[in-house]
Amino acid sequence: MILRAAHPTDAGAVGAILSEFIDDTDWMPRIHTRAEDLAHAGTLIDRGWVTVAEVDGAVAAFLARDRATIHALYVTAVRQNRGLGKALLDAAKSEAPALQLWTFQSNNGAIRFYRREGFAEVERTDGRGNDEGLPDIRFHWRKEIAA
Repeated sequence: MILRAAHPTDAGAVGAILSEFIDDTDWMPRIHTRAEDLAHAGTLIDRGWVTVAEVDGAVAAFLARDRATIHALYVTAVRQNRGLGKALLDAAKSEAPALQLWTFQSNNGAIRFYRREGFAEVERTDGRGNDEGLPDIRFHWRKEIAA
């Protein structure tokens, strides 16, 4: 596995990973086309926010982060539970003293993952503040300072 900054040519793979999650998740409404997912991936990459995990020469996961805010962390289905998400998250943790993110209340796997990785729940909403209209949770992580 190689972690690296995403290149503009990675937008197709990043958009496909995002689309795959939406298509394979029964509780997740599709509110954008696959072409819009691709364009969104390109925008995140153009902003310099995306780190990808590459396995066998192919993008298998990505994390989009703007300073302390993680906007997206997705792993392609065939590569889940192999440490890619943790590796991306650990890299983000090494670069920031604190991180925050949102995940949907229905995303039980993500909730378990973030709690296991030291994130604490700080807020729940009914979903009125997100595009999907789904109840969500804001998590926060802070680097421990050795005494």
